[in-house]
Amino acid sequence: MNFTSPFSLAIVAIVALSLLGAPIGLAMIAGSVLYLYMKGMDVGAAAEQLLNGTYSSFLLLAIPLFILAATFMSTGSVMDRLLRFCNAIVGRFPGGLAQVNVLQSVVFASMSGSALADAAGSGKVMQVMMTREGKYTPAFAAALSAVSSVIGPILPPSIPMVLYALVSGTSIGYLFIGGVLPGLLLGAVQMVLIWLQAKRRGFPVEERVPLSEMPRITKEAFPALMLPVILLGCLYSGITTPTEAAGVAAAYALLISAGLYRSMRWTDIYDSLLSSAKMSISIGMLIAGALVFNYVITSENIPTHLSGVLKGMEMTPLAFLLLVNLILLLLGAFLEGSTIILIILPVLLPTAVALGIDPVHFGVMAVLNIMIGLVTPPYGLLLFMMMKIADVSFSELMAEVWPYLLVMLGALALVTFWPGMVLWLPRMAGYTG
Repeated sequence: MNFTSPFSLAIVAIVALSLLGAPIGLAMIAGSVLYLYMKGMDVGAAAEQLLNGTYSSFLLLAIPLFILAATFMSTGSVMDRLLRFCNAIVGRFPGGLAQVNVLQSVVFASMSGSALADAAGSGKVMQVMMTREGKYTPAFAAALSAVSSVIGPILPPSIPMVLYALVSGTSIGYLFIGGVLPGLLLGAVQMVLIWLQAKRRGFPVEERVPLSEMPRITKEAFPALMLPVILLGCLYSGITTPTEAAGVAAAYALLISAGLYRSMRWTDIYDSLLSSAKMSISIGMLIAGALVFNYVITSENIPTHLSGVLKGMEMTPLAFLLLVNLILLLLGAFLEGSTIILIILPVLLPTAVALGIDPVHFGVMAVLNIMIGLVTPPYGLLLFMMMKIADVSFSELMAEVWPYLLVMLGALALVTFWPGMVLWLPRMAGYTG
């Protein structure tokens, strides 16, 4: 490799700017402009790629709308009603509140689509609930909130899968439904581990909710629980496009939060719009940088070169998937997930398709892998977020995270080796891949 080539210097510029604190999206744009300048190409190509990529994809509008829907649903009393519903179902089991933490992540997955948003919102609430009266240690509560937040982006709607659909051209509807069983598997293995730990460590059981109370609790939570049903119903009935379905979800979230539950004031709506706009701009800048840098990668013909190298190694599809898992796990421990999806997966996808690997299976597996990277040391972003929220040390947190990391890697192995877990529901819905 020539370390003085334009491409190498572009990489150095991106890394250096990132280490200096520049947003990764801006760093990628700056590195790409440097590459174009050194190659004697028109630097205006960077703006052209940015504008063409962002304005030609109607799917991109789904991201801010999903974020807005999640913000509306996490405001006011909606979260309280859903937590009461989760507690009524699993609070009676060993490790009751810990079980609630996992179940609420499954439920809130239909509203956030982002692991970091889940941890910052409901994860913060669960941290307070679990540590109240010394029921659980702060380190255990923080570790569980971190690992349960991983479930959110696997189940629909999922912002990482929207990004994967953007770079791969795969149907967002089939990606959403393909993530259902892997997401539920992830929740199941975590809840089984909690049950085993509860027996060994004497975790408390919550007060049993009388069966006579269940209809009332379910009725209160029912409108919020209908959000994923409406979303998926719009998608698979063909009534709406994915972006229009995101708009319906946002409108429905506002309707039940402000109209039905009456838990939002005008100031809350304004704050929700402002918060959603800030988060959308952050993701938008990352997408813009990735679009420009992908042009550089294509100009260097890197996907073709990599595909040729891997074909020369005569890898089987399973061996390739294992290699991809290893690469993504290592990168996920250092990089933000959206960056990996937008930059790394487009390079790996052509080889996967050439080996006969289904793009829906590949995408769900990759997103699951990248989300596990958020709780993988040394730089998993969820670890640092929960350290700050819970005020615990890294060593205390990791001591509680390791068992969950191992069972999640087991779930990832099952998803990797058994494509049917991902593809069964999409095929039931008409997918022919």
